[in-house]
Amino acid sequence: MRAMGAAVIVFAALLVSPAAAASTCDYHVSPSGSDRGDGSARRPWKSLEQARDQLRAKKRQLRCDIVVNVKAGDYVVDKTIEFTEADSGENGHKITYRSADGPGKARLLGAKPVTGWQKHNDTIYKTKVGRNFYTLFEDGRRATTARYPNRRSDDVWAPYLTSVLKEPEKEAVQQWIYSKPGDWDKSWDLTNAQVVVWSGGSWSWFTDTVPIKNPSWDDNQITLAHWTRYAMVNSRGGSRYFLQNSLDFLDQPGEYYLDFAKGELYYWPRTSIDKVMAPTVKTLISLAGSSPGRRVRNLSFDGLALQYSDFAGWYRNGWISAGDAGEPHKYPQYDRQIEMPRNRFGAVTLTNTRDIELTRLHIADTGFTAVYLLFANERVKVSGSLLENIGADGIKVEGPYPGEGDVAGQNVFTDNYIHHIGELVPGDASGVELMNTGNNEVSHTVVKHSARYGISLEVRPEVADGDGYAHGNVFKYLRIEEAGLDSGDMGAFYTYGVSNLDPHPITNHVSQVVIGDVIPDASMPDSGTRGVHMDAGGCGFAFENIEVGKVTDDKYQSYQCNEVKNANWADGFDAAKMEYDKIGVTSAFPYPIPS
Repeated sequence: MRAMGAAVIVFAALLVSPAAAASTCDYHVSPSGSDRGDGSARRPWKSLEQARDQLRAKKRQLRCDIVVNVKAGDYVVDKTIEFTEADSGENGHKITYRSADGPGKARLLGAKPVTGWQKHNDTIYKTKVGRNFYTLFEDGRRATTARYPNRRSDDVWAPYLTSVLKEPEKEAVQQWIYSKPGDWDKSWDLTNAQVVVWSGGSWSWFTDTVPIKNPSWDDNQITLAHWTRYAMVNSRGGSRYFLQNSLDFLDQPGEYYLDFAKGELYYWPRTSIDKVMAPTVKTLISLAGSSPGRRVRNLSFDGLALQYSDFAGWYRNGWISAGDAGEPHKYPQYDRQIEMPRNRFGAVTLTNTRDIELTRLHIADTGFTAVYLLFANERVKVSGSLLENIGADGIKVEGPYPGEGDVAGQNVFTDNYIHHIGELVPGDASGVELMNTGNNEVSHTVVKHSARYGISLEVRPEVADGDGYAHGNVFKYLRIEEAGLDSGDMGAFYTYGVSNLDPHPITNHVSQVVIGDVIPDASMPDSGTRGVHMDAGGCGFAFENIEVGKVTDDKYQSYQCNEVKNANWADGFDAAKMEYDKIGVTSAFPYPIPS
């Protein structure tokens, strides 16, 4: 009996030996792979989609973690790569898609080369594209939609024109822009043109990108196809804006114009017309469970590079009025704080997920947000990643509607370098933005070059305590540089509507943060820039060991509802308590630090 038991043990060991487990659980993807591949090193699959589909059947029979080794090379994404709960790791095991040859070597490209160019004139090329898109790239660098007036440099949004008030009763208009006489040329063709505007007059909070419906040259008036977030003029002045996407504005290298009706693209290359890429998708990877009770889980994406994605035909941050979503919610005012459904996307978009890891990613040149967590996402980790040249936010977490059940949180965002954000949506852009979500950690992170925020945590002031979930968050070892470059009434670290009724117990903690100078463009008309701005309901925070550089307003603006220990805006600041060597990304960060 004892010998028989030993034999059974030996047989079982053979079934699950490390060698057997390793050969069974490692699969391979290669640009040279085949539809007929079996996922082995000798016969690899050709795409992540093929690996995903094959693993749906295989994974239920396995009793080990699965690693899909994605070989170095370019994988063009024509259609969003979608993962559902059917693709989750099973039986407590994890499925990892990893760049086999090192971080950033396996590249998912959400764009294709533009070909068929012919000379339009001595400097501008022209080709048929047959589809619409809303950003463009040349040799890994974003092109500028041809605009008036021309931007001062590639990473500056200014200069602008300024709207005016034609009649006193027109102050509240949100669909008309009036110009100063002489600002516009009546010969311009604005058939495909758009306005990019900091609506709100002297407020510089949000930017709208709106197609032009028609110009009325005699009245110096432009009618927009959609309402902007705020009125074009308030008591302190008009809104800054520029016009874009007209062939009449295409007057320098790096600019393009797209005729939407004819499907014709015009471009003045910086160096080579053969290196122009047009986006194919808004989202490269989607992880979406069918409901909060049926989540995608136990998936990991390691070391992949994701480059290029598209923007939207028109953009406005949130709904204009409470309840505009047309859906019954306990706090309809929250409609004004969150993205409209049409704009809820990122290069990586997660909805209804749990225990997802995004590690050592390199996400670049996106049309909108890089990583977007929408509604029910728990225990998601984004770490060791480089996010650069991002259309909107770097990492955005949008939790549930207030008062409707806390189904999100406990996420970790650590050891990330995020720079040049808000390239297409400068208003409200943030390196990391948390909306109505709690028990998260943001740590060892650098955010650099933002028109508005570096880090933000928001709900709404109308939300009763207990119905908002933005508590228990920890922010530590952060460096924020070059924030507030084009906006006002802001802080490099910003909060809004988190704790709205007395008393305000301390539930969020901020420590070991260095904020550089927060100096806006000279054209910015709003109230000044701040290092830390605790806006309405920005209560229940403990700050310890914080250093802020130069600002145009207060280094720290807050109600008397927070605790502060050792901050350089107060007397007695002790720099020796700052752990400068630990602030920012760690020594394990896998990519060269951008200059």
